[in-house]
Amino acid sequence: MPTVPDARGQTISMDASPSRIVSLVPSQTELLAHLGLYNAVVGITRFCERPEHWRSEKTIVGGTKQVDIDTVRDLAPDLVLANHEENTAEDVAALDEIAPVFVTEVKTVKEALDMIRTVGRLTGTSDRTSTLVGKIISRFESLPDFAPLRAAYLIWREPYMTVGGDTFIHDAMQWGGLENIYGDQSRYPEVTVGDLAEQNPDVVLCSSEPFPFDEKDAFTADLRDALPDTPVETVDGQPFSWYGPRLLTTPSYLTSLRERLPTPAPQG
Repeated sequence: MPTVPDARGQTISMDASPSRIVSLVPSQTELLAHLGLYNAVVGITRFCERPEHWRSEKTIVGGTKQVDIDTVRDLAPDLVLANHEENTAEDVAALDEIAPVFVTEVKTVKEALDMIRTVGRLTGTSDRTSTLVGKIISRFESLPDFAPLRAAYLIWREPYMTVGGDTFIHDAMQWGGLENIYGDQSRYPEVTVGDLAEQNPDVVLCSSEPFPFDEKDAFTADLRDALPDTPVETVDGQPFSWYGPRLLTTPSYLTSLRERLPTPAPQG
């Protein structure tokens, strides 16, 4: 059985395919479902919304940032899937005392594919992950060479927050020819409407998650007022930020998004 390093540099060794898995990462929960591991998954977080029916059929172990350690212990898992960004170091350290914890860190599509392959090795489903990875690669490689658009991608309101160049969203944007105007910054910097107006992007993208910009037009009204000549588009956040089998649909979403965005003005 496999021995693999995780994002912490720790070695995860499995003597047999896991039969009791707790997933603390929505993207990876969806991956486990795609791999046909329904019976093996015993616990998920309340943010693991795909597949939807799992939320009523699996034990909820809290949120990604507030894991109920006692609930996980009671489930007696033989593998826990966690993520460097989604879960806290304190929770991971506590879970290390219960079961092997495989911690991932995914900042690019390439790293997502590596993660999928490794989860396949850990769970004895490498045949299925190979097929999944092949389909994802084929669809990304089929993307056209989009004309670049300078874009801001907002994930939060009050305060407005965007994404830096060391995030998965940044990499997903690049595949769609969306040049992140805050790509020289790290993580999730706060910005103001004035900052955005000064940057003069070609488009502002307002994500449906984690803040639900798509629920009310009022959530983007101040942006539209401050940037009257700039398209402000609400977008589905999952194609930009979910790095499991959701990647199968990201290329088609990026293509349809670019079809409804304006063509960039010619340079010079």
